[in-house]
Amino acid sequence: MANLYVLAQQLRKERDGLQKQLQRVDAAIAALMGANSNGTRTMSADARRRISLAQKARWSKLRTAKPKRTISEAGRKRIAAAQRVRWAKVKRAASA
Repeated sequence: MANLYVLAQQLRKERDGLQKQLQRVDAAIAALMGANSNGTRTMSADARRRISLAQKARWSKLRTAKPKRTISEAGRKRIAAAQRVRWAKVKRAASA
């Protein structure tokens, strides 16, 4: 009877040791795979909100209309004068 009691104690010790080893193996697997086994990360609602607002700001910046460029009156006159000179050359070449 005493032998059975000693044997039962030894088996319990063996079981406890195996459980500890399994816990270490599980911890190693969790460290390799991350917290979630499927590889996805969870994010807080606040973090998602900040990311969403930042992305909306980026899109808004891209979609805003750029101000139209304007040319000064003097610049317009220079362009018109140059164009008149070009047309005068064309007309002279055509009449010659």
